[in-house]
Amino acid sequence: MKENSFFPFMHGNLGFGCMRLPMCGDEVDFDTFAQMTDAYMDAGFHYFDTAHGYLGGKSETSIARCVSARYERSRFLLTDKLTDPYFKKQDDIRPFFENQLQWCGVDYFDFYLMHAQDHENYQKFQRCKAYETAWQFKQEGLIRHFGISFHDKADVLDRILTEHPEVEVVQIQLNYVDFEDASVESRKVYEVCEKHGKPVIVMEPVKGGNLVQLPAQADKILRDLHGGSNASYALRFAADLPNIVMVLSGMSDPAQMQDNISAMRDYTPLSAQERDAIRRVTEIFKAQNRIPCTSCRYCVEENTCPKGIRIPDMFASLNAHEAFHNWNTGYYYESVLTGDGHGTASDCIRCGKCEKVCPQHLPIRKLLEDVAAVFDK
Repeated sequence: MKENSFFPFMHGNLGFGCMRLPMCGDEVDFDTFAQMTDAYMDAGFHYFDTAHGYLGGKSETSIARCVSARYERSRFLLTDKLTDPYFKKQDDIRPFFENQLQWCGVDYFDFYLMHAQDHENYQKFQRCKAYETAWQFKQEGLIRHFGISFHDKADVLDRILTEHPEVEVVQIQLNYVDFEDASVESRKVYEVCEKHGKPVIVMEPVKGGNLVQLPAQADKILRDLHGGSNASYALRFAADLPNIVMVLSGMSDPAQMQDNISAMRDYTPLSAQERDAIRRVTEIFKAQNRIPCTSCRYCVEENTCPKGIRIPDMFASLNAHEAFHNWNTGYYYESVLTGDGHGTASDCIRCGKCEKVCPQHLPIRKLLEDVAAVFDK
């Protein structure tokens, strides 16, 4: 296991990402979340990550109920974020931040991040002096560390870290499929963090579950290693880099929790054979030409889509249709995704709100046309 100096009392480097939690319909399953929290803490891990947009605010309040109310504050680390839609001017930031403390049931955050920074919203954060306001929170003892989460190209990150050297930590998307991808630039973004001496927290190590449900040929390559689950190889790939201090995993059920704990509690670096297998899996995965949606659900949270289109689920259905060509995807689309007043892909009015909040910068409007061409017949 790597020495983790940035988190001195941490055992290992597995973070509990709370964007995806166990659910009962539209509500968080508190009993299961509490059970998973206990298993996670009992294994020696302590880091929870949330944001107000996660599950429409239910992530923060679930942490208050299942973590903050059940464990002494010194037992866990908690990260929250300042997200673009929840402030319009500098004066809005402090009231929102104070609400976040209350929603999470804590009196300070260990980490507070400027959320999903890219070229466009960075301009707003600058105008509203968000970085300066967050730094003031640190001076007041309301946060322990100040950082950013980032979704853009390496040159944008270089600019932000040059203009704000006070940033202490950077959260980036990193997984083995995106590592050399020109549209994501994970490797280059990571190298910018190294250049500026910033510790790195990894998000989307399993690419929203896409690196768990692999194409059959790719799945066989990893199974033949007889060394762990598909998720375990993705987590270990992310953890292998020397400047990584935390790998977040969104865990939705106890089985995922136990699998992730098994991979990271006794973490070992990837072998040469495992790295070669991952290289071959990447080639197969990219040849599938899948929509690289991670199901973060920013495009459907807070009523972003005026037609209520279930965009991530539709992309998942199209990916499954292209991979397996079975009738179930069409049935699911018609009976579930477009029911209860939710729009079809053809109902898109091309307003572009979804694309403005997409961390992957996907051409969602065009992709919905592809979904419509397959399913809206």
